[in-house]
Amino acid sequence: MSGDTLGVIAGNGRLPELVIQAARDAGRAVFVVVLDGTENPARFADLPHAVIRIGAAGRIIAALKQAGVGDLVLAGGIKRPSFSTVMPDVRGARLLARVATRIGQGDDALLKAVIADLETEGFRVVGADQVVEGLNAPPGIWGRVQADDQARADVRRGIEVLEALGRLDIGQAVVVQQGVVLGVEAIEGTAALIARAGDLARPGARPVLVKTAKPGQERRVDWPTIGSETIDQLARAGFAGLAVGAGRVLVIDRPALIAAADRGGLFIMGAT
Repeated sequence: MSGDTLGVIAGNGRLPELVIQAARDAGRAVFVVVLDGTENPARFADLPHAVIRIGAAGRIIAALKQAGVGDLVLAGGIKRPSFSTVMPDVRGARLLARVATRIGQGDDALLKAVIADLETEGFRVVGADQVVEGLNAPPGIWGRVQADDQARADVRRGIEVLEALGRLDIGQAVVVQQGVVLGVEAIEGTAALIARAGDLARPGARPVLVKTAKPGQERRVDWPTIGSETIDQLARAGFAGLAVGAGRVLVIDRPALIAAADRGGLFIMGAT
């Protein structure tokens, strides 16, 4: 294979499209593997692509090689399938056998095993932020709304909690109100965490959402991501604002996110 083409294994959300557009703007050829079940696969219709189910690892690898893919980006969210629904092909079954020992070690260990397997096939797995400039969260307050002393204390508390939980490969987000942890993100995702914690909020200083990568997290395929829809959810749930780990979270369309925060009266910041 020539290795000149950028391969994108596309899940849900806007990140795959940002990666593709940045690559095309740079003059790179792009080939997309759209995982079957991904929302609106027609958005990739004007690109060289193939729609392949997640368990068909052999077909995915063959399609990428035939397209001359060298660098490979895994971008966008996917719903984690159960083993009973994966239906692996022969190559997928071999991969599952190799990563089976990592399943009980958390998502990060599992993803590192998948990356290692892809790299044995000759691909170089790169992060979305290596293709798209300006994705990483910068430090400081981003919008017009300032975080008050209580909110800043809650952000510090949230970072401490996530650092401790992250060492166990648990969660990328936490909700804190007045020093009390209202909720920790698990498999349900950030949106469900916001709704659940919002129902538990108490009178007084409003809760904050804190989101950051886990210590040692595999940033090439599992770096946490936020967009303006998160801000809209926080505003509806009555939160004070959002803090993300500076340099440890990918931000989709930061100007739109800041505008949404300003409209909703929420602070947004990169925490260090």
